[in-house]
Amino acid sequence: MSWNEPGGKKPRDPWGGGNDQGPPDMDEMIRQLRDRLSALFGGKGGGAGGGTGSGVPIVMVLVVLAVFYLFWASFTVDNQERAVVLTAGKFSRTLGPGLNWHVPPFESYAKVNIAQRKVRLNEEMLTRDTNIVGVDLEIQYKVIDPLAFLLKSGEPEDVLVNSTESALRQVVGSSTMDDVLVLRRESIAEEAKILLQQYQDKYSTGIQIDNFVLDETRPPEAVRGAFTDVVNAKEDEERLKNEAQAYANEIIPVARGQSQRRLEEAQAYKEQLIASAQGDAERFNDLLKEYKKAPQVTRDRLYLETMETVLSNTSKVVVDVKEGNNMFYMPLDQLMKERKVQPKNSSTSNGSGMSSSAPSTGGSYGTRSKELR
Repeated sequence: MSWNEPGGKKPRDPWGGGNDQGPPDMDEMIRQLRDRLSALFGGKGGGAGGGTGSGVPIVMVLVVLAVFYLFWASFTVDNQERAVVLTAGKFSRTLGPGLNWHVPPFESYAKVNIAQRKVRLNEEMLTRDTNIVGVDLEIQYKVIDPLAFLLKSGEPEDVLVNSTESALRQVVGSSTMDDVLVLRRESIAEEAKILLQQYQDKYSTGIQIDNFVLDETRPPEAVRGAFTDVVNAKEDEERLKNEAQAYANEIIPVARGQSQRRLEEAQAYKEQLIASAQGDAERFNDLLKEYKKAPQVTRDRLYLETMETVLSNTSKVVVDVKEGNNMFYMPLDQLMKERKVQPKNSSTSNGSGMSSSAPSTGGSYGTRSKELR
């Protein structure tokens, strides 16, 4: 049944107020609440004007304010952050990672992310030879001085972007189009990085450039096809030069080796001829001495040795008999074969110092030789 349902004997008061049907007394409610809080903290309940009970809410308020102030004064700093504390607007200290404190409202703090960051740019620039090239680059940097990053430069990241364009334009403007696109890309990036770091130090941004990467350098769209042909031609030229150099490195040592070998062969042949000539001269001098001692014997010996040398190259000899029409055929080819088969120590020597494998033939041969002389 509702508290004000008609038909009831007594009206029901939702405020717990007996027969009074008016609104609740606010002073009474505050008093009851104060009594309960006083009982909670060990105090005694009292009237609205009691001195003991009136001090409890002030302590509670102070405690709440103290807790609130502690929460306000404390803050945490991540590992990739640093906090700069300002006292009355002036730099006071720099705080590292962890739970830190400051004194508000006299002190304030600002966090700075010192982790590595990156920024990308896409620009078209004019080279020294009045050509336009497109450059896509990426810069990786980090904050090494949080104080300078916050207080010494208004917009350090904007300064970084503007100084990057300035540094790159300065380096590209002093280079040719071929240098930017092909020949000196790495050195141009390194020069631009050094110049950009000088700008950051000059403007006190607190930024350190870690890496400066030229992702792409390209010619203008209108001449890209022609420029690609030129680049391919240069690459082919360089490749052919390398192949020619490799071929030269392979052929030249071989040619030098052959030349050295022929020089050594010629030197050996020269020494051989000289030695042979000297030997012939010494042999002739020895023969001359023997000839002076026995001229006839020496002549016969020379004749027989010469005939042996001449006749050893033919396989047929015809001997003309002085008296008679008979001709003797000497089968020297068979004799030569037998001579090759027989051992060298089986040959016999005649009186003139010549060796003969057929005594009968040698006799006729010697007789005919004397008749020819």
